[in-house]
Amino acid sequence: MSVKQQLREALEVAMRARDEVALSSLRQALASIAVAETAGAEQVTLSDEQVLGVLAVEVRKHHETADAFVTAGRQDRVELARAEAAVLEAYLPAALDDAALQRLVDETVATVGAGEGMKAMGRVVAAVRAAAGPTADGAKIAQLVKAALAG
Repeated sequence: MSVKQQLREALEVAMRARDEVALSSLRQALASIAVAETAGAEQVTLSDEQVLGVLAVEVRKHHETADAFVTAGRQDRVELARAEAAVLEAYLPAALDDAALQRLVDETVATVGAGEGMKAMGRVVAAVRAAAGPTADGAKIAQLVKAALAG
């Protein structure tokens, strides 16, 4: 069963259970997937990996929204945004932990960017992102690659 189909079934379950948090986040995710499928010149069907990429973006948006509400002092909205993110995170594969990501960066720097210094940063970041998958945090990858190339 595809990830998109799992999301649709979860949406139906949330409707029956009248779970407003899950209902809202699943509707937003499915709408984002639909936008991604129709964004080009012609409609396409996204693969599971592409759907997971869209979900990762949605989760990141929810976390950024929660951070914005923290600075605004809106604790009720912070909890809602984090709960919506948690609903979508259940469909994402587990992200690499910091140690595994550091090992991946070190290996990639050794093979792709050996001896080139900061000039190789773009190639190394792209290679690490491809190896780490769509759920990896791009900012964290860039930070680790920059530190590895500088040091």
